[in-house]
Amino acid sequence: MEKAFKALASTPRRRILNHLAGGPMTVGEIASKFDMAMPSISKHIAVLHEAGLLHRQKRGQEVIYSIAADKLANNLYAFLTPFCPEARALATERKLAREGEGDAA
Repeated sequence: MEKAFKALASTPRRRILNHLAGGPMTVGEIASKFDMAMPSISKHIAVLHEAGLLHRQKRGQEVIYSIAADKLANNLYAFLTPFCPEARALATERKLAREGEGDAA
């Protein structure tokens, strides 16, 4: 989770995710949205990918990037759960259910 939040701390990386929210894109397509050198864009994409926030798919000569929405949502949910009474109640309920399954085995 630490890598994800570190990746999200950067404005350009949040902007990249915002652009990818519209659908998968190549590095060139992402770079066209920025006034930044291609190596800088590639570095930001690498940080997002290493944090597990992007999926990468090779199609011929191109690499297509898309948001790993499940990972992003799970990280945010795990972070926010302690602050949300309903989420805490659900987490406690799941924990008790898992413990109950262990007792039944």
